[in-house]
Amino acid sequence: MTGLPVLRHLETARLVLRPRLEGEASVYRQLWVERDPRVPARRRVDADDRPTVEDIAAQLRDEALAAGLTVLAVEVRGTGEVVGYCGLFAVHGRPPDEPELAYELLAAAHGRGYATEAAQAVVDWARENGYPRLWADVWDWNAASRRVLSKLGFTEVERQEPGPHGANITTVLELGARHPGQPGSGGRPTPSRIRP
Repeated sequence: MTGLPVLRHLETARLVLRPRLEGEASVYRQLWVERDPRVPARRRVDADDRPTVEDIAAQLRDEALAAGLTVLAVEVRGTGEVVGYCGLFAVHGRPPDEPELAYELLAAAHGRGYATEAAQAVVDWARENGYPRLWADVWDWNAASRRVLSKLGFTEVERQEPGPHGANITTVLELGARHPGQPGSGGRPTPSRIRP
């Protein structure tokens, strides 16, 4: 990291974004179960029913000990219901101060504007804390996620040739000038490795 702060807690009108807890593993396992069949197999529950709730709980234990950027639980204010995650993570090959925005919500929480509200809070936080740009990769068929990114101001900078899972689109959101002494070219963004 380049001395920039790490996101740990945000609140919006309807949501609380905070560290994910081991006891919520079943919520995050449900996200794996609900994923579109066009998502690559490595991101869906496999034939051996993995990852299990226990696998995800172990990942959450490790995550709690990590010092860098991570995604946060998206909790509905007032009810305490966890409906997914949203946050930032570093991507190998990109400057550490240009993280990826990620969000995913349970199907039951779709259509309420929660993804846009949570992601906007993360974008605003990143802008206020000196991050020069954010990236987001999205599948071409994921219309809902593409709408969220469009509302946030992300623009497409690269599109892969369609493969067995569709075409992966890389988007970027310029947040402002770099702080003096921070790495990076500062000019037009150049996409790096795109996750398959």
